[in-house]
Amino acid sequence: MPYGLTSGTKEKKNYPETAASGQFWRSTLLDMDSRLRVARGIAKDETQASIEVFRTLKQRGHPDGPPPTISDGWGGIDEAMVAVYGCVPEYSGQGRRPTRKKPGSDWMYLQMVKQRNERGRFQGIKLRVLFGTKSEVIALLGISTAYIERSQLTSRLFNGRQVRKTLAFSKALPAYKHSAIWEDCYYNLVRPHKSLRLPVEDDSVRQWSPRTPAMAASLTDHIWTVKELLTTIPLPSAINT
Repeated sequence: MPYGLTSGTKEKKNYPETAASGQFWRSTLLDMDSRLRVARGIAKDETQASIEVFRTLKQRGHPDGPPPTISDGWGGIDEAMVAVYGCVPEYSGQGRRPTRKKPGSDWMYLQMVKQRNERGRFQGIKLRVLFGTKSEVIALLGISTAYIERSQLTSRLFNGRQVRKTLAFSKALPAYKHSAIWEDCYYNLVRPHKSLRLPVEDDSVRQWSPRTPAMAASLTDHIWTVKELLTTIPLPSAINT
């Protein structure tokens, strides 16, 4: 199942760069088929934020290796993959013993780097295959990140703490993390997505049946209300297993 990884920054105006203040990166992993936001990470740089994402994903169905992934041209994601999933090669008995982790031979990761002119206008896209064979990666992931960019726009519309040049920026890091959790829950469970709707047959009133990403991913069978989202108590993971 292919995934798209989106990243963005959140600046705190006039705050010193410390572990709890300054500029932070937020990385979000989306399932390309259901548009479900699968994992998120918030840290001081994109690599650390992506490491949080893949650590979460490792606990949510991908314990052995990263899924096929596509992203924009920001760096650090490949380093995060290796940090979380990479393995140190076995010692062959000759030369220096290896100590650095290496990526798996079956990994797939594609970057789509936008090319702009000196005025900042879009000129085209350059494909950069970091892991995998170019033909296989493009055939599986495609050459479009439109849904990733749409998710970024939706995120800024939902979460005022991510809007540029505004007074709604977070003054405390925990508040920003909590708002990101709430935003992802609402996005996955409450808000129907037009691209996920299904046609309704033999109904003169309704033409389409709306669906949320959680419904498309078969995690629920209905669109949740905000009240349901606020009052539902999830079972501990030990009971779920």
